[in-house]
Amino acid sequence: MPKLNICTKILVSSLTMLIISTSFAALGAELSGDDQRFLALRDAASKEDGARAVTLASQLSSYPLASYVDYYQLKARLRSANESEITDFLTRYNGSAIADRLRNDWLILLGRQSNWAMFDVQYPQFVLNDDTQLKCYALLSKLKQGQNVANDARNLLTSAKVYGEGCYPLFSNLVQSEQFSSADMWAQIRWAAEANSTAVAIQLATLVNLDKTAKALDKTGSKLEAEFSRPLAKTADAHETALILLGRLAKADPDKAVAALAKINRSLTDSERAVAWAQIALPSSQKLLPEAADYWKKGDDAALSLDGYQWRVRTALRNTDWSRVKTGIEAMPPSLLSESAWTYWLGRAYMAENKPALAQPLFQSIVNQTNFYGQLALEESGLQITIPATTPVLPADLAALSSNAGLQQSLQFFGMNLRFEGTREWNWQLRKMSERQLLAAAEFARQNDLLDRMVSTSDRTKTIVDFNQRFPTPHKDVISKTSDELGLDMAWVYGLIRQESRFILAAKSSAGASGLMQVMPGTARYVAKKRKIDNFDATKVNDIDTNIVLGTHYLSIVLANLNGSQVLASAGYNAGPNRSRAWRASLPKTVEGAIFAETIPYPETRDYVKNVLSNATYYAALFQQTPQSLKARLGSISPAPDDLTPSN
Repeated sequence: MPKLNICTKILVSSLTMLIISTSFAALGAELSGDDQRFLALRDAASKEDGARAVTLASQLSSYPLASYVDYYQLKARLRSANESEITDFLTRYNGSAIADRLRNDWLILLGRQSNWAMFDVQYPQFVLNDDTQLKCYALLSKLKQGQNVANDARNLLTSAKVYGEGCYPLFSNLVQSEQFSSADMWAQIRWAAEANSTAVAIQLATLVNLDKTAKALDKTGSKLEAEFSRPLAKTADAHETALILLGRLAKADPDKAVAALAKINRSLTDSERAVAWAQIALPSSQKLLPEAADYWKKGDDAALSLDGYQWRVRTALRNTDWSRVKTGIEAMPPSLLSESAWTYWLGRAYMAENKPALAQPLFQSIVNQTNFYGQLALEESGLQITIPATTPVLPADLAALSSNAGLQQSLQFFGMNLRFEGTREWNWQLRKMSERQLLAAAEFARQNDLLDRMVSTSDRTKTIVDFNQRFPTPHKDVISKTSDELGLDMAWVYGLIRQESRFILAAKSSAGASGLMQVMPGTARYVAKKRKIDNFDATKVNDIDTNIVLGTHYLSIVLANLNGSQVLASAGYNAGPNRSRAWRASLPKTVEGAIFAETIPYPETRDYVKNVLSNATYYAALFQQTPQSLKARLGSISPAPDDLTPSN
């Protein structure tokens, strides 16, 4: 029996990783000459080739995407453009998506130049306000004016992974102005190292002249372990650095980190000791080690990162320690407490304490959310999952969209496979739409074969809905046929496809997976050989029928080898069957499927499994026209498989 680990690269699947090739070689046969010149202009702008941009723009005087022609021409030489040129563009295209994009570009440049007077004029006009580094620059501008921005900065700087260049000077100025205390400073450096953003941690340390810390953070392996072979210096900086290095060491080997802590334990204060144990507890939790629960208890008094707060609770969930689940969630900051996951699990903890009066209001607060935890909360409220009545699209609303210039521009971008620009224009037009208009826009997307836009647009409605838009069933003939032949639950197959590709036929991940079911080339060859598919042609992996056949066959193999569990098989399809088995084997006891899903170590796979099973439950309700149970679909997961021999 060949091992399935040769296929574990089947998709680093996440919609945020979908990429569509826009190379001239791939598109040249389908694009007009002007389209190709437009793509060349876009490329010139990205390279800041102003001369070439001017030449290309002059050849596109009557091109339909005039605002973008002007944008790319200006973007190519934005550094040297004068203020009047930029403000003229913003005035001409005021209220458009591309004007907001240029304002974003200009604000970054103004922040770099410390031109706070103009920055403060332009920043309030930035509509999307979705750029973290600009938020950092905005706080830095206020700080320069003598305002206290410490609390706002603490709320913003919670993840080193989203640091933009504007966040570094904000950090250093906060420290220099003493708006950030020593504890704030060290917490930022520690959390960056904790999040595997070592380069960010080193840069933060360097900015505040912690050169010894920066040098120590750069060490790995035996050199890192050797840092604990000598007595710990008595300075505060030495202690804080040691705590960070313990976390670094624990990522590689928690046992070595515990041994290193024993060497310096007597030199630490009680609060430092709590931080030390929390630094060891987090990577131990992420490795699903049984010792993690005890480590967290020893680190209870430590200030935690957002990951730390969540993994402390996930560890308690794996042990079904509802008391610690409750106290762990109650200690979370408001930004986490507002998430449906922790609202649900806090309710469950109250139910475990036989306190329904506290639990039910929490469940009721999220039952209208059409997501994994909204569905589970609905069931905890004594109801089943059903499909709400459909609100029809009004013909007048649909007709009005044909004259929406932004949506028409969006269609042109999608026609050139410029999905980033197309999606940005599309979403810009949705901002001020009523719910009825959103349903019409979703139908407009369907009529133009943009199922991903249909799904995401329909998902925005709250009070009126159309679940046929949210959960479409294209290619039902081939999916139904292959699902029946393989004994697969068609609702689950559709739930997986919806998560994999949002029905984008040309979807391709950065790892090379492609098509509706995001099949890797190696997986395609493996399945073809395994299932003895005759006349297999690797070049046809993106063909709709071929992709579905290969994907469903692989899914059936994974399901059979993971004892028929849709939870385990969904995790295995995304991260590889061997990882799914390992996560199962590490369980301390049998747990409900929702707990297993919430405690998957990989963030992408964790969200993936929850979304696939949530999707599948709605699809089943659509197909069967009967109430469904997500909890029943999730089932329970045992620490060891019922059958240790993989199925054929």
